[in-house]
Formats: sequence, C-alpha cells, structure tokens
Amino acid sequence: MLRRRFISRLTQAAMGMAVPTWAMTGHAQETAPGVTDQRITIASSLALTGTLAGFGQAIEQGAGAAFAQVNAQGGVHGRQLKLALVDDGYEPERTVANVKKILQEGSALAFLSCVGTANNTAITPLIETAGIPHVAPISGAASLRKDERYVFHVRAGYTEEMQRLVQRLVGMGLKGIAVVYLDNGYGREMHQVAIAEMQKNNASMAAEVALNVRGDNQAQVLQVLKQARPSAVLLATAGTPSLDMVRGIKQQLPGVLIAGLSVTLHGLKLDGAASGVAVTTIVPDPDKGKSAVVRDYQAAMRAIGHQEFSSASLEAYINARVLIDGLRRVGKDPAPIRLRAALASIRNFDLGGFVVDYGGQPPFVGSRYIDLGVLGNSGRFVG
Repeated sequence: MLRRRFISRLTQAAMGMAVPTWAMTGHAQETAPGVTDQRITIASSLALTGTLAGFGQAIEQGAGAAFAQVNAQGGVHGRQLKLALVDDGYEPERTVANVKKILQEGSALAFLSCVGTANNTAITPLIETAGIPHVAPISGAASLRKDERYVFHVRAGYTEEMQRLVQRLVGMGLKGIAVVYLDNGYGREMHQVAIAEMQKNNASMAAEVALNVRGDNQAQVLQVLKQARPSAVLLATAGTPSLDMVRGIKQQLPGVLIAGLSVTLHGLKLDGAASGVAVTTIVPDPDKGKSAVVRDYQAAMRAIGHQEFSSASLEAYINARVLIDGLRRVGKDPAPIRLRAALASIRNFDLGGFVVDYGGQPPFVGSRYIDLGVLGNSGRFVG
C-alpha cells in the first residue's frame, strides 16, 4: 500500500499537479468540490471529436437522459445534477490536462465515464491521489482493474468478452481465425488475450495485424487478410475505423465471418454495412423493453427528444444511474470521501434486469453481464 501511494505521488509530481486544498482523503471536506446548495456537478473527459466522437455523444445522451430524469423528480436531496463534458479527442495528453484542470479548480464532485484505455491509464493516478471517485470508466481493460480505491467500474471486462468470442468461434468449428487489433493499449492488450485463449482452445491463428488508431493503414491490413484467407476475422478495434474495416472486409473477403467486442462498433451510426457482424454486448438489448431498466432508459431518452436507442447510450444511462444511487446513499452532505464509501456499499443493486454489486473491496467491478448478438440491416440486434 505504501509503495502504491509513493508511485501515485511520483506520477502526480511528474505531471506538475499540486494537491488541491480541498483534497483531504482522510477527512470530510468543509466545502465539497462541485457542490453548491442548488447543484452537484459531475465531470467527464471524453471524445466529442475524432474517431471516437460517437462514444462521447452516446454518453452525453444516455447519462444526460438519466440526469434529466432525476432532475425532473427534484434532483438528489434537493440538488440538481449537472453533467460537465470536456472534449479530449481520445488523446491521453488532453485527457490528463482536462482532469488536472478540473481537480485544481475543484469544479466536480466526481468523474463519470471518461473514455479510453490509454486515457484512463493516464488519469487514474491523479484521481486516486486526489481522492475523487470515478464511476464507470469506458474501458474494460484488465490493466485498469487492480487495487484502485476510487475507481468504480460498471461494465464487464474486455478479457471476458474476448474469451467468450474466441470460445464461440472455435465452438463453431472455424479454422484459421485472424485478429485485427487497434494499435494502442486497448488493442494490444486484447491481442494478447486472443492469442492466449486461442492457444488454450488449440485454435490456429491465420493472421495478427495492427490497425492504426486513425485507420489510415486499412489498405495494408486488408492485404494481409486477403493473403491469410481466414475463416473469421476478430476485431479488437473501436471508433470509426471499425466500421470502415467491416466494409473493407465484406468487399474484399466476402463470406468471411466478422466478430467484435462490445466497443468495436460502440456509439457509431450503423447501416447495412454492419449486417451479420457478431458482437458481444455488456448491456441488455436497448430496443427491446423486456427489462425495466431498458423501459426506464427508453422513457428517459424520449423525454429529452431522442427516439433512437443504442447499447452505447444505454450503457451511459446505466452508469449514471449507478452514480445517482451512490449520491442518494450519501445523504444531504455530499463529499468525495463519503461518495466513495457509498459506492463501495452497493450490493445487488437491481436496476430492473441489470444488477450491480461492488463486493466491498477493490477492484470494484459491478457487472459481469455479457451476451452475444448479431447485428441486422438496421444495426439492431437480431439474435
């Protein structure tokens, strides 16, 4: 524990960030950051521009719908909730700058759903040192799920998603599976998980090829795949390059099965190009109101004028609901240390067909929900 704190403070010093005067992790603050008599501000650094802009837009819609829903009911203990989104373009250095500014100004009680594996890797030491809760970072990377005391994951992990996908592909009798992975921390981690799971299942790897974050080497990636002639392509990618990759594979390798993780086509406006793509999902089907949480989400989205539903905005809605539950547990005197304790106390919180349980000890991972689906012509799940 002492070593972890020492490393965290070294990271903080290296980034030139002074500890805010309100950051008292051992005691309740007299003035909680981001809290007034009328309002509680929650912040997020995320991509509103660039290849992962769809992620940011989905969070703005889904979390915004949840906040609007609770605000219409009087807020939380009489305070309205405000969601403050700051664009980082999916660039870790911009994420760090955004978070440092928010922490120094004391402008938010907590963070919600900052986006990206590399981005969250960069900011987690800052958040841990400052003692500010971060609920539901948008990453399922195992490298981020260790002994952090202030980070509360909601979604199931990428490792479990990848293992489930490989097992399904192998179980279908497919031979020679190719893996296309994003050339960043997320993609490289998933590449290694895919290799390990395929070896475990005695499956052959037809090709392993990295896709640039901007997707500008797609032609070279497709050439490697054409030469390998795989029976299936597993995409450990994210953002707009994923959909371009799907289109390219369908055009140049017709008939090849395409599969991806929950984030592969996350937040994108899908069309017929995604038809037939198999993906994992870490939330229920957003278009089918079989569960209460989906019905609540749909109602909240319609109330703010959104008629289109997606797994990405449903995930953001669920993430916001978990944070709201923590705020309600805190009571009328919110502070980061109290919110952290309230979140850690969540046990078997059933939102209506989706259960979150933090188990009391780090790493805090609330959900193990993973399902498999196939996208239809409209981008909706058909099975």
